[in-house]
Amino acid sequence: MKKENYSFKQACAVVGGQTAMARLLGVSPPSVNQWIKGVRQLPAERCPAIERATRGEVLCEELRPDIDWSYLRRSACCSQNMSVKQLNDSNKSSFDHT
Repeated sequence: MKKENYSFKQACAVVGGQTAMARLLGVSPPSVNQWIKGVRQLPAERCPAIERATRGEVLCEELRPDIDWSYLRRSACCSQNMSVKQLNDSNKSSFDHT
C-alpha cells in the first residue's frame, strides 16, 4: 500500500506548489507528485534542500523519519561553531595591534 508523504506535501505548499518544488529541486513535476503520493519514496539526498527551501518549516526528520539525521545535525552544528570561532579569531587579530 502506498503511503502519502504529508510532510512533503506541506513543503510543496510552503514553496508555492508542486511545480515550484520541482523547479527548486531540478526535477520533473511528475516526480514531485509521485513522491507525495508514495508511488516512489522521496530520495533522502533531496531532504536537506527541501528543508532549506522551506526555511526550516519542514525538517528532514519529518520528510524521511526512517533515517537518522543526527549526523547531519552534528555536522552542521560543528560547521557553524567553526565559522563563529574563525570569525572571532579574525576579529581579535584585526584589533590586536600592540
